[in-house]
Amino acid sequence: MDKNSLIYIAGHTGLIGSAITKILKENGYKNLILKNKNELDLTIQKDVKDFFKKEKPEYVFICAGKTGGIKANIEKSGEFIYENSIINLNLIHYSYIYKVKKLLYIGCSCMYPKNSKQPMKEEYLLTDKIEETNEPYAIAKIMGLKMCEAYNKQYKTKFITVIAGNVYGPGEKQFDESAHVIPSLIKKFHIAKKKKLGKVEIWGTGKPKRDFIYVDDLADACIFLMENYEGDEVINIGTGKGESIRKVVKVLKEISGFKGKIIYNKKMPDGAPVRILNIDKIKKLGWKPKYSLFEGLKNTFKWYIDKYDK
Repeated sequence: MDKNSLIYIAGHTGLIGSAITKILKENGYKNLILKNKNELDLTIQKDVKDFFKKEKPEYVFICAGKTGGIKANIEKSGEFIYENSIINLNLIHYSYIYKVKKLLYIGCSCMYPKNSKQPMKEEYLLTDKIEETNEPYAIAKIMGLKMCEAYNKQYKTKFITVIAGNVYGPGEKQFDESAHVIPSLIKKFHIAKKKKLGKVEIWGTGKPKRDFIYVDDLADACIFLMENYEGDEVINIGTGKGESIRKVVKVLKEISGFKGKIIYNKKMPDGAPVRILNIDKIKKLGWKPKYSLFEGLKNTFKWYIDKYDK
């Protein structure tokens, strides 16, 4: 991949895609192909085929898809499995048909078994049952991984699959109870501070641990792999550290300046107890994360205030 390569970022307006687009531009990449949903509906096969035929991208980042937190996974399981599956099918297949040089497909840590050994190594995939609340979404993501593997094997393509930890940062669009845990908490704490509420309610026990990765770190790692990695193996991208929901709550309470009580609603589901990624593979290739949890949360909270508190 060089500075003049034709690079398509599928989902460039989303959290991960916008960060990849930003860093590519900062690094001097000039020929980025960017289409929003109104310009290209990735669920329509003919439209995707026509797009690849016309634009002929050399490199593709697949960041597109429908995503959300526990509430959304439970309530929109049909939408999640359908939209993510068909988007992956279309993008991966037509990347092969129109001879994309390299593709990077982004999976997520929920693809690992619910009770996986920790930290999770890439070889632990599909060794046990997936956590129930996000099973449809995870299955769609696993299908994309297996499609990349199958095409590499049969057609000798260079399609890379990465598995990201719990991604957060500027660019997030959903902050309600259907959102992922960090954006949902950011909104709760901001509203509680602004309205001088006496308490903030948190779903679950707060005990689950996650590998929270700041979005700029993830984007940097994806570009690093696209530039430097030629192998077929799945690669984890995370911090290699587990932070509890309680720790995130404590940090956000401090950042927001909220002085009230924290109430944990233990009647609500926790999700998988622990999800921490083993990142030995990518560290051996020469990459490591730069942002601490505090730095990332502080940047994200400030971005949220600047964008939404008007």
